Amino acid sequence: MQVQPYLFFNGRCEEALAFYTEALGAEVTMQMRYAESPEPCPEGMLPAGFQNKIMHASMRVGEAVVMASDGNSTEPASFKGFSLSLDAKDGAHAEKLFNALSQGGQVQMPLGKTFYASSFGMVADKFGVSWMVIVMP
Repeated sequence: MQVQPYLFFNGRCEEALAFYTEALGAEVTMQMRYAESPEPCPEGMLPAGFQNKIMHASMRVGEAVVMASDGNSTEPASFKGFSLSLDAKDGAHAEKLFNALSQGGQVQMPLGKTFYASSFGMVADKFGVSWMVIVMP
């Protein structure tokens, strides 16, 4: 059994997938737009203009799978109460990942040495997703 995060970007999924592909080297392994669905969405389920938005996507980040969608809301996405954790292979890798995720985002805890990691930092990316980047000692 696996637990896989499913993120709803409320209209910004395509932008987010492109960002994670560049920032993390993520690989989009599946993507389907609402207009490509074999069954039409029920009347009134989608906001106007969402037909070409992403209904479902899957991306591989390292060995993990993260799923994503535009959902069915135009309200700003809210990612609260969790963080995604990235295990970097060394300090240089951690710095590269952290700096990439920080572009347009907000550093919550600068990357640095802690009592539990040779490098650790927290950042909310430009979509509001919270990330922890860690290098275990």
